[in-house]
Amino acid sequence: MSVDGWNTVLVLGGIRSGKSEFAESLVTDAPVVRYLATAPEGDPDDTEWATRLAAHRARRPGSWTTEETAAEPRRLADVLASAQPNETLLVDDLGGWVTVLLDPDHQPADDVATIAELAEAIRTCSARVVLVSPEVGLSLVPTTPLGRAFTDALGAANRAVADACDAVVLVVAGQPAWLKPAVAPASTAGAEPASAATVTEPAGSRAVVSAPVVVSLADTEPTPEVQLPDVLTHAPPVAPNQEPGNPWAAPTMALPMVATGLVIQPGMELPMPDEYTGPQAVDRLATLDVPGAGLGVLDRVVGFAAATQGTSTPVAWGSVRVLLLHGDHAGGASAGTVAGDSARRAVQARAGRGALARLAAESGASLQVVDTPAAAPMEDQPALAPEQVESALRYGWRLAEQAADAGVQLLVLGACGAGTEAAAAAVLAATAGAEPQAVLSRVITDSGEIDDAAWMIRCAAVRDALHRTRRSPRTAKDVLAELGGGDVAVATGVLLGATARRVPVLLDGPVGLAAGMVSRDLAGQARHWCLLADHGGHPAVRLAADVLGLTPLLDLRLDLGEGANALVALPLLRSVLALAAALPVHPSLGGGEPEPAPEEPEYTDPEYADREYTDPEFIEPEPDGPGPASTGADEQPASGWRAG
Repeated sequence: MSVDGWNTVLVLGGIRSGKSEFAESLVTDAPVVRYLATAPEGDPDDTEWATRLAAHRARRPGSWTTEETAAEPRRLADVLASAQPNETLLVDDLGGWVTVLLDPDHQPADDVATIAELAEAIRTCSARVVLVSPEVGLSLVPTTPLGRAFTDALGAANRAVADACDAVVLVVAGQPAWLKPAVAPASTAGAEPASAATVTEPAGSRAVVSAPVVVSLADTEPTPEVQLPDVLTHAPPVAPNQEPGNPWAAPTMALPMVATGLVIQPGMELPMPDEYTGPQAVDRLATLDVPGAGLGVLDRVVGFAAATQGTSTPVAWGSVRVLLLHGDHAGGASAGTVAGDSARRAVQARAGRGALARLAAESGASLQVVDTPAAAPMEDQPALAPEQVESALRYGWRLAEQAADAGVQLLVLGACGAGTEAAAAAVLAATAGAEPQAVLSRVITDSGEIDDAAWMIRCAAVRDALHRTRRSPRTAKDVLAELGGGDVAVATGVLLGATARRVPVLLDGPVGLAAGMVSRDLAGQARHWCLLADHGGHPAVRLAADVLGLTPLLDLRLDLGEGANALVALPLLRSVLALAAALPVHPSLGGGEPEPAPEEPEYTDPEYADREYTDPEFIEPEPDGPGPASTGADEQPASGWRAG
């Protein structure tokens, strides 16, 4: 969540100013939010107050947890003091907290001391915290002693909390005004830069990059910015069905360069899909000349493609590349797998054999097998060294850049390593608070039998790894080093690089979804460039998709291997895009003049085409007896017509 490096934020605002909605928007990217509700229930007969509380509850996503602190106001400081670094807390609001603090049931109480305890808890809190509070300093002085006591206590609380928070924002009529912008601290020697590089993109293919400032502990004055050489970026070739100048894969940013290459760090500002063309494309579908109700849930494919292509009439992806990540995980994570089987599948894919290669050939997609660093047993030691994580992230970024330079319009991410399911489960447990046994699929042997013993070993490995790292930081790179491994790290780099180059990614399986979870702390924009075709019945994929806001398009429950499931759905997705682009608008909505109805063809039996109607065979015989009485001069005979 943290806003430009700030860890604690106080959101002030008047009544109905939109302060709560703004505070909630600051934590939308957090996987799980602990919502601390401070307001008392109030009078049961006060339906208006109950309606307000119900509206607040209805806005909270299902992944949030709610804790009530109204019973004991001092508990709020205890919750903040005991929060973990990987947690995100939303306190709404301090007005309700002060109301309970002044309640006669909690008196006598030292209100000043309690407010000081709260401010100190915020100042030392290691979690990310957003607090909401009414701003009463602009109102008139109340005329009642109780009203004055409330405004005095709330004003003192706001001042103390504002002093303890990294940032303070005032929301007026829904518009935020930052009152206390924090200055990003300079990095120490050897540490990561504090902020992303400043990027300017002049016309042409050259990008000028300003390096972040790195300050040594021995420096007494700030080090000036060092201008690095220009980073050359080359425009990709124009792909089929792509108009010249359409910036699908055009470079959007260049990262700072150091001796080791790219610097991938938290808080990177990467591009977002077009927020207007997606809804426009979906609205256009309702106007097309189709005989039925339309595309159903597959209209989301059209909206996604429109937003990522920047046009309300997107075209089907022509050039597709599959990245198959091969990297094994040692220890209990790979329990139940046959030794060397993942390497066999990687060799098989390189040779153009197997399910993935055949499906790629059928779809006209290129297949690239990528070897990633093997991961150590996570239950005993870190899966990767920190320098391996940096290298894997940069490698994944460059894979995406190579694809963009080759004119690739869609990346498909898959994996074939041993132990990938357990590694993804560990990442989910660390980033979303999931239980290992809830996100680990059953282990199926080569003979199709369920191996419960192997499943329990995997659960134990993830549990032990989480216990080993219980006091470790939960930053993106820490999670990759301790739990994720090489394939998840490379996949994370691919998502970031593809986002920077505006290339959408079709996810398929636990590794891609685990990378999506990790990438949020590096660049929250990455998840908006991802599409999930099918969850495959995998519990880890289901949970991660729910947290990331990715709704699976299909429910086929395929289990052909990561990447192969997505390729099965790819022809359908392409057909949907091609149909949406080709169909005209219905004539009743201004799509042109309706075509005239075709004339009914006159039936002629070929056997009698050249014969005269006077032929005796065509003369209807006269009836033997009197016919039915005529009812009018214009009535036709029952036989239709009569010749002769």
